Amino acid sequence: MATKITAATKAKTPVKKPAGKKVSVTKKSPAKSGVSASPLQAAKKPKKNHKVKVVRDSFTMPQIEYQKIAEIKAICLKAKLHVKKSEVLRAGLKVLAKLNAAQLKNVLNDLEKVKTGRPKKH
Repeated sequence: MATKITAATKAKTPVKKPAGKKVSVTKKSPAKSGVSASPLQAAKKPKKNHKVKVVRDSFTMPQIEYQKIAEIKAICLKAKLHVKKSEVLRAGLKVLAKLNAAQLKNVLNDLEKVKTGRPKKH
């Protein structure tokens, strides 16, 4: 004889949990639940050091100026300092950033104007 399974009997039967998985129930802290923490709690938490996002880019420059990067790298190697091209360019940006507007304008006016885009292959 077949037994009818009703909603009442389903509610009484225990639900089996998969073996090996532990389920833990924890209360969310106020900061995680969307409620902002008090200023005292925020001051006590050490700030995480987030990695600086890097950007990949390409550019065009005259070959003579591109060779200057290799010359600067050679000077650094003689001084027992290994640097990458990007480090040489970033150091140049730091130096330019220290110039006042008039000095920066003079340096930029002395540059040869280059067409943007990729050079044509010969």
